[in-house]
Amino acid sequence: MFDRYAVNGAWDEMFSGDGVARPSYETLHDVLGTLSSDDFRARCALRDRSFRDQGITFSLSGEERPFPLDLVPRVIPADEWEVIEAGVAQRVRALEAFLSDIYGAGQVMTDGVVPRRLLTTSSHFHRQAAGFEPPNGVRVHVAGIDLIRDDQGRYCVLEDNLRTPSGISYVVENRRAMTHVFPELFASHRVRPVADYPSYLLEALRAAAPEGGSDPTVVVLTPGVHNSAYFEHSFLARQMGVELVEGRDLVCRDGYVSMRSTEGEQRVDVVYRRLDDEYLDPLHFRPNSLLGCPGILNSARLGRVAIANAVGNGVADDKAVYPYVPQLIQYYLSEKPILANVETYKPEDPDVLAWVLDRLDRLVLKPVDGSGGYGLVIGPHASGAQLATLAAQVAANPRGWIAQDVIQLSTSPTLCDDHFEPRHVDLRPFAVNDGSKIWVAPGGLTRVALPRGSLVVNSSQGGGSKDTWVLAGEGRPRVQLHATPVPEPTRGRPVDPGPTQGIAAQQQ
Repeated sequence: MFDRYAVNGAWDEMFSGDGVARPSYETLHDVLGTLSSDDFRARCALRDRSFRDQGITFSLSGEERPFPLDLVPRVIPADEWEVIEAGVAQRVRALEAFLSDIYGAGQVMTDGVVPRRLLTTSSHFHRQAAGFEPPNGVRVHVAGIDLIRDDQGRYCVLEDNLRTPSGISYVVENRRAMTHVFPELFASHRVRPVADYPSYLLEALRAAAPEGGSDPTVVVLTPGVHNSAYFEHSFLARQMGVELVEGRDLVCRDGYVSMRSTEGEQRVDVVYRRLDDEYLDPLHFRPNSLLGCPGILNSARLGRVAIANAVGNGVADDKAVYPYVPQLIQYYLSEKPILANVETYKPEDPDVLAWVLDRLDRLVLKPVDGSGGYGLVIGPHASGAQLATLAAQVAANPRGWIAQDVIQLSTSPTLCDDHFEPRHVDLRPFAVNDGSKIWVAPGGLTRVALPRGSLVVNSSQGGGSKDTWVLAGEGRPRVQLHATPVPEPTRGRPVDPGPTQGIAAQQQ
């Protein structure tokens, strides 16, 4: 099944340039090499039955579909994971300090590290969150940090997701399916587990509860069954042993949030919401929203309920703010970034705008508010009409776009008909912050672009996923992430991080 496999110039996860399996993949390659295409397809059928029986789906264009899992796992050696783990935690700490600052004293703007206008013009900067301090100081309870590899094999951050990052349910369920379909692979590898994510999440949510209760009540707030991530909402509520509620199940009275039940109203201490800010509270945002709970933001400001993730987090994952994150790490933590950004061009600068408009056919353009791959334009793949439309849009609203160079994401063997072919992949590790430490689930969601040549890995754009294996290392880890505290921001003057590697890739 590997006979027709050809490394295409991008960094390949399994094979080096000379076609030899990398050390972390040698055993996996040998096992897969013993299987025929009929053997592999039989395992695919077993996977499909398992997913179908458990209702593991996502919604695409209003249709529920099984989440596509490719059965060739992605393997990350222990030493590589240490770097990823430390880099993700560092980034979350800096962004946590940034959010606390901009909704508080605003020193980062006074010091000129980030332009004030850039933040106040962000559609996700909400003045309703100004002056508000969460019960335990945590705004980013859960983060999904998207990573890619450049052609030298270096991990770099593509974007940050600090609002309602999705995908962890598929990480857990992919692993469960793989242990059922390929049990012999786990017998030959020491793979770190991922099934304990819900317990870490519940611990962080309970730690966020307002003071005064020894047994806080946590709920998961979902927009409802028609949301594309509803499977994940129900999965997390079930795994944590908490109630899954919709906005109509909650009521605010006398400054407290309660949940309606057959036994009457029960006070709620923590709401893990899975809907956008604009739909959360019709008293403060969209008055016609039926998805949220009127008054919940007032209750949060009174310190009587915690909202996870906090309102207003989206300003920190605005793609126009993304280029400043290395400086924010320097500014708040007095550290050099462990994981580099991809090089990004800001059309808001008139000189940069002219340069970008002259090179649209060679760049990737992303709307700063875009997600799911929507609005993304890959210049070399766009038609003349698309580029003309894009030029007009960028010229009319340069603040609304960023530009990056085109780069080939790393590739991984993926089943295509009766053989393996390289397909482009990215990685979304998930971090959980309980206020005293940041825990990064070992692995995360590897997303794979299934169409040949595609660089867009989103499930909404035809992408799939792989199980991500972090191999257990020997001895004591060099990076002690779990003991890393969440520090108070130092608010020091920014230090020039120096030149960074110029790389770019496609968005989530």
